[in-house]
Amino acid sequence: MSSSQDPLLSPFTIRGKRFRNRIMSTSHACGLEEDGGMPAERYQAYHEAKARGGIGLTMFGGSAYVAPDSTWQSGQLNMSSDRIIPYLTQFSRRVHDAGAAIMIQLTHLGRRGESLSQNWLPTLAPSVVRETGHRSFPREMDRHDIARVVRAFGDAAWRAREGGLEGLETMICGHLIGQFLSPVTNRRTDVYGGSEENRCRFGIEVHEEIRRRVGDGFIVGMRFPIDETLEDGLDFEACVSMALRFQASGLVDYFNVNYGRIDTELVLITDCMPGMASPMAPWLEKAGAFKREVGLPVFHAARITDLATARYAIREGLLDMVAMTRGHIADPEIVNKLIRGEEERIRPCVGMTHCMGDTRPTCAHNAATGREQRWPQVIGRSPAPSRRCVVAGGGPAGLEAARVLGSRGHDVILFEAADDIGGQLRMAGRASWRGDVSGVIDWRRNELGHLGVDVRLNTYAEAEDVTAENPDIVIIATGGVPDLEWLSGHELVTPAWDVLSGMATPVDETVIYDGTGRHPALTVAEVCREAGREMKLVLLDDRPGVELPYGERVIWKREFARKGIVPILERRLTGVERDGDRLLARFHHELTGEPMTLSAMQVVVEHGTVPADELFQSLRGDSVNDGVTDLDALLAGEPQPHTGGENGYALYRIGDAESSRNLAAAIFDALRLCSVM
Repeated sequence: MSSSQDPLLSPFTIRGKRFRNRIMSTSHACGLEEDGGMPAERYQAYHEAKARGGIGLTMFGGSAYVAPDSTWQSGQLNMSSDRIIPYLTQFSRRVHDAGAAIMIQLTHLGRRGESLSQNWLPTLAPSVVRETGHRSFPREMDRHDIARVVRAFGDAAWRAREGGLEGLETMICGHLIGQFLSPVTNRRTDVYGGSEENRCRFGIEVHEEIRRRVGDGFIVGMRFPIDETLEDGLDFEACVSMALRFQASGLVDYFNVNYGRIDTELVLITDCMPGMASPMAPWLEKAGAFKREVGLPVFHAARITDLATARYAIREGLLDMVAMTRGHIADPEIVNKLIRGEEERIRPCVGMTHCMGDTRPTCAHNAATGREQRWPQVIGRSPAPSRRCVVAGGGPAGLEAARVLGSRGHDVILFEAADDIGGQLRMAGRASWRGDVSGVIDWRRNELGHLGVDVRLNTYAEAEDVTAENPDIVIIATGGVPDLEWLSGHELVTPAWDVLSGMATPVDETVIYDGTGRHPALTVAEVCREAGREMKLVLLDDRPGVELPYGERVIWKREFARKGIVPILERRLTGVERDGDRLLARFHHELTGEPMTLSAMQVVVEHGTVPADELFQSLRGDSVNDGVTDLDALLAGEPQPHTGGENGYALYRIGDAESSRNLAAAIFDALRLCSVM
């Protein structure tokens, strides 16, 4: 299919505003706001990268609050003050200069806000109904509150127009307007409660005020529910009926539809923003059914991560604009690659939800996202002469280093001891819901092929193998080995790796110890349960998956509940000893010091790794930098002082070859070191 025939690349117009294609990114809390909720340089650079990548529409806010009693601890923009207008003006100019349209999402959080941070004001809602997720007990709004919030929406909308944006949308789902719509959260008996007409009244008044303030040439949409999936809540038919009521008002121009609820961590990650444990595009057909019932354009986002699905949505008329929000976090160059005929080179979103945690909006396998000021999304060729580079280790850190160095135009050789690349990440697929992680490896395999990197498998590189290549730069990414020698009786235990790699088989009466709060021990527990083995899981922490983003942590909680796995919490493993043909695992309680002994046939231990640094140590003495990384240069995104050459090779180490961390750290290590070489 040529670019001119691709439905994704056809333009789309609302109220005279033209989007150059049908691909968009929805508003989300990217966590890059500064100076009291302003979209300054970091925030703007993040969205500008999407615009330069070819996107038709980038939306931001997620959500921008219109009043001071609508706040979270972080992650929002402050649209309640004129102070934001100069930021919006600069922001819109940058995005427009890159060819894209830009819009904002406005909201009042209602009961979903927080009363014990920032302004320390009580939260508001149509009725006193607490949200499980955000936990505040709201105050029921009176007529003065309603009038004030309506005015606040109008003021914020005016600021958006003054800032040069194409338009805005109001956040309905789970936020204040949606709380008025739903009978679950609206128990009022006045003109704002009871009948559908009454429950829509507040939303109509808000949009009347918005339209009055922005005029006819400004786009106004709604992020709208299509099913609350909640007993006594709004089902599909009720949502359609309300949508038709808003449509008939003539106040809104499109619906950006959401499925499900957002009032707990689990439903947020399975309904509204589904991750790796959910199917691809789970609500697309529902969105299409909604579109058939209404007369306004429909947008939608929910794990639409590949262009084939996006193209189907537009071609079949299910959507008018298709949102690939997390897809653009993984690769903001999606549209450019599509236009160039490089669809197979798009870095895939694999649904790890790293971008939704405390480190938002960074992607676990695109470390440039959210850091565009220093580390570019597009790796340019080095202005310096090509260097000969050796990378030892084909795990995530080594693969990324080889990719980045190859993109810089260097001559790259990668040594990998195993028969395939991927390192520890190859074990992740043993979990019932984490198979898509393989996309991290597969994409880099494909990229190394495009770049002509010389990948040598089944090669356990020694120092002489490296030096025989006459390298200028050597990157050690040999990973780590299980950290067990701290444990008395370590020779009796089975590393979690051995179970996940298939080297060891779980047996009945297995004790599993998790000393990290990461995936491996939890995966071993699931593997044991699926194999029908009797086992006990003991955690050092007070809950499973402490180090994981909430989107992964809550899925483990669900899977454990489904499978009847009940961990023993806050116990530290102190030793293992033999007791005849059995093993005794000794623990003490982290809070009380109380001892506990478990008898087992097998003890599986996860305690991270220690660096496999033999190769590094054997090479550092002859390196020009003694293997030292200049941290000031690294943090500033500047070249290292040593890049090898006539005087010998420069030596660096990254990933678990330095210390036991995670995938995101390994990828970032490689990017910031190698992208300036």
